Amino acid sequence: QVQLVESGGGLVQPGGSLRLSCVASGFTFSNYAMMWYRQAPGKERELVASISSTGGSTKYADSMKGRFTISRDNARNTVSLQMNSLEPEDTAVYYCGARRGIIDYWGQGTQVTVSS
Repeated sequence: QVQLVESGGGLVQPGGSLRLSCVASGFTFSNYAMMWYRQAPGKERELVASISSTGGSTKYADSMKGRFTISRDNARNTVSLQMNSLEPEDTAVYYCGARRGIIDYWGQGTQVTVSS
């Protein structure tokens, strides 16, 4: 049974930091690229960051460059998203995803709220 379980969300003040984690099981983690997406109320889901199966390549949405860092640990089947300098506009549900070809797996999401 495939599972992606996100954690680390919560309420943070503007300018603060959070680290999201996603633990995967039920598939060969090291064969999959991993992504973080987010969806804010009333908006479409958008890609935050992605990382290749080996971790050697990463990509970020323009608004996250320099603030967010995606990383993975294939020995622990974990992908993380370090988020710094958070802004109210970063408030959203953050989803972890795994992709290999046409196969996609998704977690249930974790809420991130940036507010004073």
